[in-house]
Amino acid sequence: MNATLPAIAVILAYVAGYFFYSRFLAQKVFKLREDAITPAHSENDGIDFVPTNRYVLFGHHYASIAGLAPMLGPAVAVVWGWLPALLWVTLGAIFIGCVHDFGSLVVSARAKGQSIGAVAKGIIHPRARLLFHIIIVFLVALAMGVFVYVIALLFSPAPNAENADIHFPQAVTPSFGLIVVAAIMGYLIYKKNTSLKILTPLGLLITIALIGISSYSHYGDWLDLGYVGKEGMDQSVRIWSAILLVYALMASILPVWSLLQPRDFLNSLLLYAGMIGIFAGFFAIRPDFVAPAVRADVEGSPGLFPFVFIIIACGAASGFHSLVASGTTARQLNKETDARFIGYGGMIGESMLGFVAVLATTAGMTSHVEWEARYANWGAIQSLGPQVGVFIRGCTRFLEGIGIPATVGASFISVIVVSYALTSLDSATRLLRYNIEEIGAFINVKFLQDRYIASLLAIATIAFFAYYEIGGKPAGLALWQLFGTTNQILAGLALLVITVYLLKRKWPWYVSGIPMVALLIVTIDAMVIKILEFYNHPQGTEWPLVIIGSLLLVLAVWLILEGILAVWKFKKSGTTVEQYDVEV
Repeated sequence: MNATLPAIAVILAYVAGYFFYSRFLAQKVFKLREDAITPAHSENDGIDFVPTNRYVLFGHHYASIAGLAPMLGPAVAVVWGWLPALLWVTLGAIFIGCVHDFGSLVVSARAKGQSIGAVAKGIIHPRARLLFHIIIVFLVALAMGVFVYVIALLFSPAPNAENADIHFPQAVTPSFGLIVVAAIMGYLIYKKNTSLKILTPLGLLITIALIGISSYSHYGDWLDLGYVGKEGMDQSVRIWSAILLVYALMASILPVWSLLQPRDFLNSLLLYAGMIGIFAGFFAIRPDFVAPAVRADVEGSPGLFPFVFIIIACGAASGFHSLVASGTTARQLNKETDARFIGYGGMIGESMLGFVAVLATTAGMTSHVEWEARYANWGAIQSLGPQVGVFIRGCTRFLEGIGIPATVGASFISVIVVSYALTSLDSATRLLRYNIEEIGAFINVKFLQDRYIASLLAIATIAFFAYYEIGGKPAGLALWQLFGTTNQILAGLALLVITVYLLKRKWPWYVSGIPMVALLIVTIDAMVIKILEFYNHPQGTEWPLVIIGSLLLVLAVWLILEGILAVWKFKKSGTTVEQYDVEV
C-alpha cells in the first residue's frame, strides 16, 4: 500500500486537533485568562523563573520533551505493523497526550510553577507529593542514564564496518558547536539586548555549516572530535558518558536563559528544517509501506495489546512531559494564554516526530525483505542503538528524494537525533534537581534545597544508571523494560491530578478523566504482566526487576487510592472550589 494517503490523513487530524479541540480545552475546560499573572512574573528570579517569548519557549519546551523516546518507541512498535503504531501515535496524542501536557502546564502555572508532584499536595493530599517524587526520581534518573549511554554510543567510532550504521561520530562537532553558539546567543540576547531576528538565522547558518563540514572527514582531523577514546569502544563510551554528565551538571546550574533556552530554540529550528525536508522528500518519492499493516503474531513478543501503547510511549503520551511542563516551562510562561500553543502544540510536534519514525521504519526501507531482516522477531529489535540507525537511514532516504546526498543527510539527521537526546538530558537533569529541592523542602532538609548540591545529587543518580552494571550491561539498560510502564503510569497519575483539579471546580473533568482511566488500566495491566514475566523468566527470576517493578506498582496504586479518597471527601463535603489557582 502507498503511504501517501495515510500520511495526509494524519496531518489533517493534527490540524483539526489543534484548531478545534485545543480551542475547546483552552476556552471551555481550563478557562485560560489573558490577564492572569504567571509565576514567570510573580516569582521572577532571573535563573529559573524568567518571562519568555512564546516562540522561544515553544522551542525550549518542544526540544525538552522530544528526546530519543519518540524516535525509538515507534521504531520498535512497528514490529506489529504500521497501522497500530500510526493510529496510536495520532489519536493517542490528540486526545490523551496533548490534554496531559496542556493540563499539566496550566495546573502548574496556577500553582506558582511547582512540579506536578508538588501540585499533588494541594489537589490530592500531602502524602501524594512524596509518592510522586519517588516515582519521578526513579523514572528520570533511569531514562537519562540510558540516554547518556546511547548518546555516548552514537558519538563513538564504529569498531567495525558491520556496526557503522549505529555510530555517528560526525555528529559530535556540530552538536557541541551548537552548544557554544547557543551560549553566545543567550548572552547577547539577555545581556546586550541583541535582536533575536538577527541572531537566529546567524546561529542556524553556523550550525548547518558545521554539519556540512563534518560530513566529510577530509576537511581536517581537528574536526574529528568524535574520535575521543578511539583506542576501544568501551573506553570511548565511558569517556563520552563522563563528558555528557559534566555538561548536564553545568546546564542544571546555569540560569535557564544562558544555555537551555537558546540551545533548545536552535534545536527546534533544526528539527523544523529536518521535518520539512523529510516530508518534502517523502511526498516527492511517494513510497509504499514495506511492512504489513498488522502483524499480531510476532515471535517472542509480549503481545500487541497492551504493549504497543507502552512501547510507543512519548510519541503519544508521556509522563515525562508533565515534568517538563510543570518543572521548567510553567516557570517561563509569559502569559497564561500561551499555554495552548506551547502545551497542546508542543505535543502535536512530538507526535509528528513519532509519526516520522513510523514512516521512516516502514516506508523508508527499500523492500519487504529488508524490513523482515530487521524485524524478523522480537529478539531482533531489542538493542536501542540499531533502532536509532533504522530511523536515521529511513529519514536519509526521504531526504535523498529532494536531492540531498546520503552522507550529508545521514549527518544532518544524526545531529538532530543527538541534539534532542542532549536536550532531554540537560532539561531532565534540571527537573531532577527541582524534584530533589522539593523533596528537601518537604522533609525540611536545608542542604537538599541548594541548587548546587541538588544538581550534584541529580548527576550522581543518572551516573549510577549509566555506569553501574547489572548482568554485564549498564543498570539503565538492564532496567529499561520498566521505563515504558513507569512513564505511562506517571502520565496516568498526572491526568489524575488534572482531573481532580477540574472536578473540584465543576469544570468538564471528563476530557482528562476518560483518558486517565484508559491509560491507567492499560499500564497497570502491562506492569503486572511484566512483573510476572520477570518472576517466571526461563533463566531464573530477575529479582531486581521484580522488586523495583512491584514497588512502583504499589506506589501507583497507592496514589490512585489517594485520588479516589480526595474525590470522595470533596463530594461528601458538598463544596465547590471557586478559585483558579491551586493551594500549595
